[in-house]
Amino acid sequence: MATTAAAARPQLSLQVRDGNFDGLDGLDPSLTWSSSTTSGDYDLEVGVDVAARPTADIASLPRSAWGKATRSFGAWGVSARADIERENMDNAAIEVNANNEGDDLSFKLFANAGSSGGSLNNIEATKGFTSGDARVTINPRMDMSTRDVDATITWDAGNTAVSLEANRAAQSIKVTQQVSDRTEVSVDANKDEQTFTVAQQIDDQNKVTPSFGLRSGKVSVAWERDLGDDNSLTTTVKPDEAIDMEWKDSAWTANINMPISGTSIDGANISVKRDVNF
Repeated sequence: MATTAAAARPQLSLQVRDGNFDGLDGLDPSLTWSSSTTSGDYDLEVGVDVAARPTADIASLPRSAWGKATRSFGAWGVSARADIERENMDNAAIEVNANNEGDDLSFKLFANAGSSGGSLNNIEATKGFTSGDARVTINPRMDMSTRDVDATITWDAGNTAVSLEANRAAQSIKVTQQVSDRTEVSVDANKDEQTFTVAQQIDDQNKVTPSFGLRSGKVSVAWERDLGDDNSLTTTVKPDEAIDMEWKDSAWTANINMPISGTSIDGANISVKRDVNF
């Protein structure tokens, strides 16, 4: 039996909580870490998310943990993952995936298992095939508790893509057209709203994406600034809703959400995270 192991570099996240605090009490740092190993035919992975703060109650530090096992059965690659949250240690969320690349076919199963028993929540399948110059995918899904079925069908021919979603209550369609090397237009429509979006690459560093809700009249504008070396700053403005900013700088990622009402900013929610090498 051959066994190998590898540990991924931890990621440190820093969340700024709402409210007024003395000193650094408003900071809510967390540390995520994962490791992988191979044992026989199985690839095994585990991970944890722990609070990175001083405390005498060590048991309060873990927030969540997960484990995953993967192996092949003939043409099928099968994986099973279990996630446990601190708030509900007696219950695990289970996800099982089976993928056959040769047949372009995959299945997913979502369930819960715990001290009070288990339940099958959702199942879905995805089948892909080529039609002319386009790739077509069909993705039916079923909610096992309600027996509701919905499906997504996509048709992608490179410059033009169409996605159709349907269930018992509603249907929606999204059409995307690459007009030129710098311009992409999309329409996302359902019975409640029709949204028209234009993504315009102004130059090598700047991209502007306005969206218009044709029925609601809602407007949003996103501006993405390329800062070089895979760094970027993206600002999205939604009048009377929020201003969102995402700043990626090397290993750091900062997100700022500022709810707005008219010209007033109603506080700010800030999170900062980075990859840390040990």
